[in-house]
Amino acid sequence: MTIMRSKAEHTAAIREHRKAALVVNVRSRRGRRLPEVLQALQAHGFRLTGVHPVRDPALLAETLDRALSAAPDLLIVGGGDGTLSSSVKHVAGADVALGVLPLGTTNNFARSLGVPLSVEGAVRVLAEGKVADIDLGLCGDRAFANLVSFGVSVEVAATVRPWLKRLLGRAAYPLTALTILPGHRPFRAYLTVDGERHEVLTHQLNIANGAFHGGWRIARDAGIDDRLFVAYQLGSGKRLRLVAETLVRAATGRWRSLAGGPFLVASEILLETDPPMAADVDGEVALRTPLRIKVIPNGVRVMVPRDFVDS
Repeated sequence: MTIMRSKAEHTAAIREHRKAALVVNVRSRRGRRLPEVLQALQAHGFRLTGVHPVRDPALLAETLDRALSAAPDLLIVGGGDGTLSSSVKHVAGADVALGVLPLGTTNNFARSLGVPLSVEGAVRVLAEGKVADIDLGLCGDRAFANLVSFGVSVEVAATVRPWLKRLLGRAAYPLTALTILPGHRPFRAYLTVDGERHEVLTHQLNIANGAFHGGWRIARDAGIDDRLFVAYQLGSGKRLRLVAETLVRAATGRWRSLAGGPFLVASEILLETDPPMAADVDGEVALRTPLRIKVIPNGVRVMVPRDFVDS
């Protein structure tokens, strides 16, 4: 059993000793900024036990294990949501905090934590912030940090071009979705919460642990540390309605309260679909419905801004 320091002790150790390991996915949208990252960390007095650039995503897990073998107080990871989700699973339940460098396209995880998207701002959080423990999700047997989705987004994740993400950023996702949607068929989803079964007909279903999806806030009161998932559909079974909602979100990022929207809020959900469907678990398509999805309270330690509300 891992012996855990208190969060206050862990924070004090990071501020005093600055002992950290650095892993950067250099193939992420802004991963080429590794020299800028190193300069910022040096300016804030960090002593790195190792610098580990990742050029092949297949080697990420091995690289994370190597970085953690030096027993750092802080594992700093730079990349997009997929890279950070994989890293979360490596530090879950361990006496090490995850430091987030948002170098991807949408950076949903960093946004949910309140971490600035600039390199300097993110490094300042690592140097001056605090250790918090946030919720994890468990989908089947896979832990996730931010989101499980079904429908159009699974095809988008497999189709969106890396050059388009570099050129347009988060707008690349809704634009790619619009090219896929004309040939996509709606599906029925059945969500069972506390014995009550809910049915929806839709092209897209999301179950979020975090507060952001596609770089836009889901709802004003959605959070990553509230012991709850937010399940919601985009549009309905009608393509034009999904197109309209996709364009509105892409253009305005409009959001609303959970109490005023089409949201189902729960700590555990049994999901069934007709037909059975693949799940996109934080960017990894690996599971199929039916699936049980539940919250792991305070499952992982992360470095967050001092004003982050840690429950």
